[in-house]
Amino acid sequence: MQNLLRCVVLAGTVSWAGCAEKSPSPGTVNASNGSVSSSPTNAAAPSSVWSPSQAQPKLKTTKLYIGPEVITAELALTDPQVRTGMMFRTSMKEDEGMLFVFAYPHRTAFYMKNTTVPLTAAYIDPDGTILELVDLHPKVETPVEAASDNIQFVLEMNRDWFKRHNISTGAVISTEFGPLRKMFGPRR
Repeated sequence: MQNLLRCVVLAGTVSWAGCAEKSPSPGTVNASNGSVSSSPTNAAAPSSVWSPSQAQPKLKTTKLYIGPEVITAELALTDPQVRTGMMFRTSMKEDEGMLFVFAYPHRTAFYMKNTTVPLTAAYIDPDGTILELVDLHPKVETPVEAASDNIQFVLEMNRDWFKRHNISTGAVISTEFGPLRKMFGPRR
């Protein structure tokens, strides 16, 4: 019961954060200026009240393993980190990315406000399995909504990184500390 109460409170908090920014649709995150909500609807162009004016400093990183590939991923864990994402950054190294971590699985969508780096986003379930790969276009603010409501992580890499490294849907991502679920288990 206590865990259920925490989930309900957390869902309300995440929903409120999305509404505070006039989220384009519940469940939408800007890859670079995200808002999050717990209930999916049709995506629409964002209209934001709060918006960062500069890139965030480099975030804490971890090693991620996808098949034979090893990448260094910055971890967007807090609401401001998720909302800012890759905004205003001008480049990203080939084997670096940004992993967005959500407290619970939901249907998400990413868009690219103030983002000039072409990206491919992997929509990932709680077990670390890539369910979808979507291309995100610089400065396009139309959200790209996930087909699944079971997305708990999103990994952004340079555009076509997954293609260049023969990584496709069904691949499982793990961390230097084990499965994604173990490293980012229930948030308390």
